[in-house]
Amino acid sequence: MDKRKAEDIYRKMVAIRAFEEKVEELFAAGELPGFVHLYIGQEACAVGVCANLEPQDYITSTHRGHGHCIAKGGKLDRMMAELYAKKTGYNKGKGGSMHLADTSSGILGANGINAAGLPLAVGAALSARYQNNGRVAVAFFGDGASNQGTFHESLNLAAALGLAVLFVCENNQFAVGSRITETTGTGQIVKRAQGYGMAGVSVDGMNVLSVYEAAREAVEAARQGKGPILLELNTWRFRPHFQGEPASYRTKEEEAQWLERDPLIIARKELVGKALLTEQQLGEIQRQVHDELREAVEFARSSPDPGPEDALLDVFA
Repeated sequence: MDKRKAEDIYRKMVAIRAFEEKVEELFAAGELPGFVHLYIGQEACAVGVCANLEPQDYITSTHRGHGHCIAKGGKLDRMMAELYAKKTGYNKGKGGSMHLADTSSGILGANGINAAGLPLAVGAALSARYQNNGRVAVAFFGDGASNQGTFHESLNLAAALGLAVLFVCENNQFAVGSRITETTGTGQIVKRAQGYGMAGVSVDGMNVLSVYEAAREAVEAARQGKGPILLELNTWRFRPHFQGEPASYRTKEEEAQWLERDPLIIARKELVGKALLTEQQLGEIQRQVHDELREAVEFARSSPDPGPEDALLDVFA
């Protein structure tokens, strides 16, 4: 990893954290409609994976998709405008938090349906095969999605056709309030890769450099035509499943243990320790991100609402 890549990684991690904390504040103040599912605590997962992708590569996301969008190059102002249901948002104010998409950046969309992004990623990889364009598709999903039928169907088809897909399971230990150990017989989701004849790797999802290295090898293998791979990133969401939920199913003790492993703190130590960034550079990146975020909120607040005449535009089904 060179210093430019290190700076980009840290900048996007800070952007995700700052964006989500601002969304948390705005939602509590009643400024944002609908529900929001925050990505705080999982920043190393999205950033570590997407740092290995090209702009034309594809990703599919989940209901907790803000982090994936930022990691793949999404713009904070258009994202914030979408959360405000404004006409200048990525989906022109009609999609909201759970349906952020920007096909020009390879972001095929967040998805409010559990596990629905996996077959979309397989389809994207199949289109890349036919077009012979060398693109890779990444499906981000949670541990709960690994128990859906679409998970198994997607892995099976991708393996059978040898498609360039990374199945990235962000195992944050809970599917809403169901503990992974109570719902998954294997104990480790990565073990399921064996059933489809594909490689599986389990990674510390709180360490962005560990995620980056594992994803780098996986992306390279996929581009070389070596088929799909399953990455299980062990992580923890620092907030409830959605804002307003009590999250009483988690103990204070385990929460404290995971909070000590904040991915941003780990990233700072790693990047400074490896002489990739300095403390001064870290501070400057944080300042720049917060300035950009402040402008994004102002942009969203001042943007126009969609009009009644827009209701039937961009509707295809």
